[in-house]
Amino acid sequence: MAKKYDEPVTQIHIKPKMTVGELVNAMGKAGAYNGGALFKAVEIYERMLRDPKATKFFGLAGAMVPAGMGGIVADLISKGHIDVLVSTGANLTHDIVEAIGCRHFHGTAFCNDVELRHDEINRIYDIYLPNEAFEKFEGFIQQIFSELEPESTISICDLLCHIGHRTKKGILHNAMKKSIPVFCPAIQDSMIGLQYWLFSQTNHVVIDSFADMPALMDKCFTAEKSGALLVGGGVPKNFILQSMLMTPNGFNYAIQLTGDRPDLGGLSGATLDEARSWGKITEEAEAITVYGDATITLPILVAAVMERMLHD
Repeated sequence: MAKKYDEPVTQIHIKPKMTVGELVNAMGKAGAYNGGALFKAVEIYERMLRDPKATKFFGLAGAMVPAGMGGIVADLISKGHIDVLVSTGANLTHDIVEAIGCRHFHGTAFCNDVELRHDEINRIYDIYLPNEAFEKFEGFIQQIFSELEPESTISICDLLCHIGHRTKKGILHNAMKKSIPVFCPAIQDSMIGLQYWLFSQTNHVVIDSFADMPALMDKCFTAEKSGALLVGGGVPKNFILQSMLMTPNGFNYAIQLTGDRPDLGGLSGATLDEARSWGKITEEAEAITVYGDATITLPILVAAVMERMLHD
């Protein structure tokens, strides 16, 4: 027998001075497609942030910092809404670039990339970053590396904390101030990694890529409950979700913001229901995937939840 559906779609009416939270609530009453999914994500994220027993993980993939999303992540850290951050090395590279006073610039995707190459401008879709930013980054990061104790061994997390001590703003700086661990399991795949390789040619400091695992697993084993907000997929998503496989636990809350399809087999498009089959999230977990551009969905998601929490 077919399930009875008796909740009608409510037409959205946009009003002057409508807040983000009011708009999301109206999208929830419409309840269709990814607008409806975004409303459900707001509901889940609010419960996750309000749950005092939940350890809050955040996965950051894609070129989010160049697109201006790094400020949201830095603010969430400052507000105590992130307990564990896992990021790509590229996002942290761009975080450092911004922290040392360089800027990303508005450009266009409809351009001559050969001309950009000759003009020493690097393109990230419609964002431009001049080579001079990386030149300044190289000087800064090589100075950071030179401060490491010779013949020592350091974890990636401790290295990133060390960098955070030398910056005055941004994700790594705020994480350092709040003692929030930042994990970057594929740091070699970034300008930070390339610059470290250059440093290692004349210096001997070992970065132990496995040294972070005890601290991460301690977080997982001691978490009474846990939640994850995943921006994109890739290494950060898997590093977070697989961390629970060694424990009897699973994630109780999970939100994924992605633009990738699930039927191509890639992790970035893999559904959270698929993660239930692995035991990465619990059978009863509150979980939702919102398909779309994270530069749209992430600000709306966070703004709506912050508005709700402000009105307590």
